[in-house]
Amino acid sequence: MLRWKTMAATFAVAALALAGCSAADESTPDDEPTSVIIGQFLAPATFEVTQAEWGNRALYYQAVYDTLLYGESDGSIEPNLATEFVYSDDNKELTLTLRDDVEFTDGTPLTAEVVVENLERFKNGGGAYAGDLANVDAFEAPDETTVVLTLSAPDPALLAYLSREAGLIAAPSTFDAEDAATNPVGSGPYVLNQDATTTGTSYVFTKNPDYWNTEVQLWDTVTMNVLADPTAGINAIQAGEVDTMVLTDNNNLDQVEAAGFTIEASELNFQGLLLLDRGGELDPAIGDVRVRQAINYALDREGLLEALQLGNGTVTTQVFNKASAAYDPELDSFYSYDPEKSRELLAEAGFEDGLELEMSSTAVLGAAQFPLIGQQLADVGITVNWVDTPVENYIADLTAPKYAAVPMQLETNADWQLIQFMISRTAPFNPFGFGDETTDALISEIQNGDKATQDEKAAELNAYIVEQGWFAPYYRVSAGYAYNAETTAVTLNATNIVPSIFDITPAQ
Repeated sequence: MLRWKTMAATFAVAALALAGCSAADESTPDDEPTSVIIGQFLAPATFEVTQAEWGNRALYYQAVYDTLLYGESDGSIEPNLATEFVYSDDNKELTLTLRDDVEFTDGTPLTAEVVVENLERFKNGGGAYAGDLANVDAFEAPDETTVVLTLSAPDPALLAYLSREAGLIAAPSTFDAEDAATNPVGSGPYVLNQDATTTGTSYVFTKNPDYWNTEVQLWDTVTMNVLADPTAGINAIQAGEVDTMVLTDNNNLDQVEAAGFTIEASELNFQGLLLLDRGGELDPAIGDVRVRQAINYALDREGLLEALQLGNGTVTTQVFNKASAAYDPELDSFYSYDPEKSRELLAEAGFEDGLELEMSSTAVLGAAQFPLIGQQLADVGITVNWVDTPVENYIADLTAPKYAAVPMQLETNADWQLIQFMISRTAPFNPFGFGDETTDALISEIQNGDKATQDEKAAELNAYIVEQGWFAPYYRVSAGYAYNAETTAVTLNATNIVPSIFDITPAQ
C-alpha cells in the first residue's frame, strides 16, 4: 500500500537565511507560499547518484530524486516508485513492480529500462556505497513496469538499500551530462533552483509541479543552509534563522530550548576511532591486534563522555546498538580505562618506546575531542599527528583510504546493514577490505541462515570484533534533533538521526 502521509528532512548545523527568506511561519494563510529552512553541516559533495551518500546528506538527494522503496521512521520498508516488491522462496530473486505514471522533471517517463540502467550505474560507478549492490548479479526489465534483481546470495539489507542511496533514480539525461554533479534531474518532490542556490553555502528547492504524490509536498520552498561551525549553528537557532537542525554536540541544549526549540534525542550513533588498517597495509602498527587493544585501554570513556557531551550518552566499546540481536551489555565495558595495561600491550607488540600515528581531524566532529584523545594516547606512548581536514574532504579521505585510523561518528542500524556498512570486506567504512577466516565465516552464516542463526552469529561476530579491537568507540551519542514551534520533525530513530524530508512538516 502506498504511503499517503508526510515524512521528511535534515541533519545539520545551519547557515544564515537567504535574504528575503524567513523561518516557517505557522500563521501563513493556506493560499500563500510555505517555506522551511533546514540547517545542514555538510554540503552535497555531488548530486550524481552513483556517488550518493546517505546519513547527513540524505536530504539533498530526497528533495530531487525518488527512491524505489521508502524507509519509514520505524525502520519498516514501504512502496514508493515500486508499488510492489516480492522475493522468491530462496530470497535470490527480487521482483519490483513500478508505477506507470511517473515522469522526470525533464519530461522523460520512468520505465523499467531506466531503473535497470540506474542500478547498473550505481553498482559499477565506484561510489563509496557501490557495495550495497555487491550481491546482485543481474538486473533485468522483462517489461515496461517490471524490474528483476537476481542475487548471488541472499542480502537481508537489500530492501533498505533500495530505500536509500542505491534506490535513487535519476533521469537518463544526466548519465553522461557534464553538469550532473550540480544539476540534478529526478522525479522527486522538489527541483533545485539553480538561480537561488549558492554552491557550498545554500541550496534552494522549489515544489515540483508535476509530482506524482502531491500530498507529501508540504512546502513550496525548502532551503538547506550549510554551516560547518557548530557555534554558528547555535547562533542561527537563537536568531530564528533556521527551523530545524541536528545538534552536533550537547553543549548548548539549554540555549536551544530557551530559543523555543523542541529537542528529540536518540542514541543511534556511536563516536570513536575507526581502526581501519587491520591488515597493516598502510601502518603495520594498526595491523597488530595488541596495538588496537592498547588504544582501547588508553581511552578514559567516562571522562570523554562528561567532557565532550556533558554526560549525555552511554559509554560503550561495541558498535552494535541496544536494539540489535548482536548487542551484549557486557561488551559496553569490555575495555576498562587501564593505561598500564595499554603500555604493556604496546611493549609486547615491540613499541615499548612508543609509536606515532597520523589521523585526520575536522571541526565538525567536535574540535574539543582531538586534544583530549591525543593526550590520552600520548599518556601511553602513542603520539598522534593530527591532519586538519576540510569537512567536505573528510569522508573521501577516509574511504580512499588515506589513514590507518580516524575519529568518526557513525550510525548503528540493523545488524546486516551495519555489517555491510562497516564490517564486511566490501563495506564502505572498511576501506582496506579487511577480513579474516572468522569474520568471513560468521558473515556468511548470518547472510544465509534463518533468523535464529542470524541472531546467534551476529552476537558472535560482535564479540569477536570487540576482542580484536576493530574499533575503539568512546560512547553512544545522545544526539539531538531540534525543531521550532512552527515545524514538527519525526526522526528516523531506527535508521538515521536525520529525519526524512517527508517527516519535517508544518506544526498543526
